[in-house]
Amino acid sequence: MSRTRKLLAIFPAALLPLPAQASFLPPALMDKAADILALFVLVFVPLLAVALFWLVHVLPEKIAEKRQHPQKDAIHTLCLLSLAFGGLLWPLAWLWAYARPVGYKLAYGTDKHDDYFLERAGKAGAATLGEEDLRHLAAELDAMAARGALPPRLQHLREELEALRTSRDVPAPQAGSR
Repeated sequence: MSRTRKLLAIFPAALLPLPAQASFLPPALMDKAADILALFVLVFVPLLAVALFWLVHVLPEKIAEKRQHPQKDAIHTLCLLSLAFGGLLWPLAWLWAYARPVGYKLAYGTDKHDDYFLERAGKAGAATLGEEDLRHLAAELDAMAARGALPPRLQHLREELEALRTSRDVPAPQAGSR
């Protein structure tokens, strides 16, 4: 027999119907797998979607905090409002977190949040802040005080730094140094 004849003899057998199998699992186990999948899709997927939505919406707040944005509290509020309004305000919060307010440094003498100075002063009190950094911090606070825009807690911090500087015998910053 030639090869063609063998193929022609086998071809009708290939067209015969075979018993169908819809699943690789037995029917009872298939129902159990469908129930578990439905539970996962109905319960866990929405929870994961809400968690992901929330994590994305707090990113501008985290960025503002990391960059010591002077208006990070307002950015935090805008992020919360964005959650309430379905994310419509989120792009504004994102842009605001990366932008430095132009007039803020002119008005207040700094482009950092008050927490930055308090954190640095905590390091100075723990003696983990170098002498040069201590001088720079004192110079920034002095420049802000010269503008008359120093909040009371930063005024108190400035006095504490002055006392710390005298106890460490660190020279006072020059008026023009920054």
